[in-house]
Amino acid sequence: MNMKRMRTSVVVASISCLLVLCAAMPVWAHHSFASEYDASKPIKVQGVVKKMEWINPHSWITMEVKRPDGTVQTWEIEAGAPNAMFRAGFTRDSLPIGTEIIVNGYHAKNGKNMANGRELTFADGRKLFMGSSSTGTPNETSRQ
Repeated sequence: MNMKRMRTSVVVASISCLLVLCAAMPVWAHHSFASEYDASKPIKVQGVVKKMEWINPHSWITMEVKRPDGTVQTWEIEAGAPNAMFRAGFTRDSLPIGTEIIVNGYHAKNGKNMANGRELTFADGRKLFMGSSSTGTPNETSRQ
């Protein structure tokens, strides 16, 4: 095999490997509900929105939660994909920084201040479904 053909083969093989790795990245980033969250540990978190991230495959809400002793904890709430959240009634303007909310969901298995959000309630009582963010979430028919 001549050098030009060999170089071409190496370049084609390298590009092919890179494409396969890029295609697999979303699969690596995605996870099932059961791998990170505990369906037997429902949680209710009340606080104010610190940040809202409309990113795929899951949206994220960062909240500041005031504890009974006055200290503030930061909580990360995982929600559905942006498209699912928009279909549920969210808009890009639904959660400005400082909005007071209550999130019902399921606590992370690792005990960190992280939850899979199920339902969000605004201070005025309006409720929005946060969209099951992954397979294995508790039965959606249990929503009220």
